[in-house]
Amino acid sequence: MTTRIQIVEAARGWLGTPFQHQARVRGVGSDCIGLVIGVGKELGLVNPSLDISDYSRYPDGKSLVAGAKEHMEEVLREDMHIGDMVVVAFDREPQHVGIVADYAYGSYSIIHAALSHHKVVEHRLLFGKRMRFVAAFKFKGID
Repeated sequence: MTTRIQIVEAARGWLGTPFQHQARVRGVGSDCIGLVIGVGKELGLVNPSLDISDYSRYPDGKSLVAGAKEHMEEVLREDMHIGDMVVVAFDREPQHVGIVADYAYGSYSIIHAALSHHKVVEHRLLFGKRMRFVAAFKFKGID
């Protein structure tokens, strides 16, 4: 059985991967959902044929959350743990996802493909006005 630590370790293996819209290849290119799908495929947590690529650079938040509900299990914010996928909003609509990890100085970090950094990065996960929590999901079969 795959552990939450293995999910975080796999996600960290994507650090530095260049940002590329609709890409899903570690070390070559990825966007935020591509990172989650790629990690899920590497660990056998999602169907190998799963690929979601019919979205714009600024996806519709409602379909993003609906797609997550179809392929993952939703968890409450207070039940969010490392290895979960978090959905966040920067503007009005949810439009970004990342994998929750353990922050080196306590609390949580987020591993995500950040357009602003042009690559997959990890930094402290802070919810507020700039990055608002929308939902959290875990891969099916993870406790």
